[in-house]
Amino acid sequence: MGKKIAPQLVVIDTNVLVSCFLFGGRLERLRDLWKKRTIVPLVSRATFDELRRVLSYPKFSLSHKELQTIIDIEILPYFEVIKIECEIRDTCRDPHDDKFLAVAANGMASWLITGDQDLLVLQVFQQTKIITPADFLNQITDTQGF
Repeated sequence: MGKKIAPQLVVIDTNVLVSCFLFGGRLERLRDLWKKRTIVPLVSRATFDELRRVLSYPKFSLSHKELQTIIDIEILPYFEVIKIECEIRDTCRDPHDDKFLAVAANGMASWLITGDQDLLVLQVFQQTKIITPADFLNQITDTQGF
């Protein structure tokens, strides 16, 4: 029997999650990874509130029931909520993105998955590699044998 590989702790930024939930495509593989517990997405109260707010935008036309289903079925069973003990400030050139760095640092995430250039330009923050969804999926496929 093969050695069980511990799940990778990851932070997935809001835009990537919205694309994953609403548009699928290649990002659908992220959902498969967290449902198989290959990865454990980390959120804080601030990043979760942002995700819920963005999913509620009228342009996405989600009913309250559809939004609640995403939260109850796709997020709550799989995501781990991290308490922010140590705030991160003035690190990212967009101060609104510091909250994702705070989740990564406080949750000791291996990866921060984002398409946001303001985060990607950092490349690494403390112990967390900052990477695009495509690069992450390529790397996890190579290392996990998918």
